[in-house]
Amino acid sequence: MEQQVNVYSLEGKSVRKITLPEIFQTPFRPKLINSVVNATITHRIQPQGVNKKAGQRNTAESLGPGRALARVPRVKGAGTSKAHQGAFAPGTRGGRQAFPPLVEKNLRKEVNKKERLFAIRSAIAITANKTKVGERGHVIDDLVDCPLVLVDDLEKLQKAKDVRELFKIIGVWGDIERSSVKKIRAGRGKMRGRRYKRKKSVLIVVGKNNGIYLGARNFIGVDICEVQNLNAELLAPGGHCGRLTIWSESAMNQLNSLFS
Repeated sequence: MEQQVNVYSLEGKSVRKITLPEIFQTPFRPKLINSVVNATITHRIQPQGVNKKAGQRNTAESLGPGRALARVPRVKGAGTSKAHQGAFAPGTRGGRQAFPPLVEKNLRKEVNKKERLFAIRSAIAITANKTKVGERGHVIDDLVDCPLVLVDDLEKLQKAKDVRELFKIIGVWGDIERSSVKKIRAGRGKMRGRRYKRKKSVLIVVGKNNGIYLGARNFIGVDICEVQNLNAELLAPGGHCGRLTIWSESAMNQLNSLFS
């Protein structure tokens, strides 16, 4: 059964109705979406490892017992500055690591093409479910509609003040303020370069970037994406489905052809 959805102007008034694309009828598969998001995250992990010969390129050899010295391997060459210097063994200056990261370890996860496509379709469909959007933690008390479709003039907004005014008109400004709160992370992560965290807010999906990146990029928690670059992680950050999403009319019209 075809479902109609309103298209709103930048003043927040309904200007026409369009048929909601068939992709919004996709069944909800949260476990599949979560696995695809986790696989996407592994693609950003920098592989690391040490050379198998690191710390072993030297002439170090133990001098043996009976010399009143510890039997650690020592660099050869009496009379030099490196005489009797330990090497090769773990725990010595210039020695190798005891348990280095392995080059052979593969952290990258792959998913089947059809699974990835189905996960994106399912994540798109659940953005139209106002209950799921609210359960994710978004502030939607003043939201004018869900899914929220705006005219293509949205893509041309280049000034932050215009985008801010639009957010207030369509009822998502409360969610922007929610995401601007900075919290200290619990646990060891606060000591490892990720001390603070913020929540994700609105995702703006456009058919073409005609300036909206300039206008909306500085709002905390807001992501802007062209429709052909949509992925499961943008639609469900952290694997949590139901992100508050704003669609331009042209982006909505391209969904079926891109993710069929």
